Amino acid sequence: MGMDIYMMIIFFFLVWVIFNGRLTVEIAVFGLVISSAIYMFVCKFLGYSPKIDRYAIRNTGLFVKYFCILMAEIIKANFTATRFIGSSRYEVEPVIVSFETDLKTRSARVLLANSITLTPGTITVSMDGNRFTVHCLDKSLAVGLADSVFVKMLHELESRISEPDLIEESDEQ
Repeated sequence: MGMDIYMMIIFFFLVWVIFNGRLTVEIAVFGLVISSAIYMFVCKFLGYSPKIDRYAIRNTGLFVKYFCILMAEIIKANFTATRFIGSSRYEVEPVIVSFETDLKTRSARVLLANSITLTPGTITVSMDGNRFTVHCLDKSLAVGLADSVFVKMLHELESRISEPDLIEESDEQ
């Protein structure tokens, strides 16, 4: 954990030096003091924890995979929504569905709600604990929401949390 502290202070210090454009003894001393103060502020008031950085670095591949899946689902849903809107062959039947998920962390549930809303044709109307209410442009879009690819990926992310309080700690903010 000690090394994480130094890494963040070094990062803040390097940003300080870059913004100053030169390095003198005064700038270095003042920069170290300012960098340390900013680090303490971020930890105390913004809920930063080195555990969050370690978790993010360890799971960067999963986050990139989730983002790619989200982009693919958005593109597929765009074509589906365009087909519903642009064709007179399809009788659009809007529906509001509710389902529950077994995601453990609030962060994962919020990410699921946002992913559903970002996907054209679906909007998360409410999220109350584990219960989601989603408006779908057509009833065919409601099929499989509770066990979608998003839910599976979020379960995988949650299973990789080694410290049980990692995400819940950041949710309290």
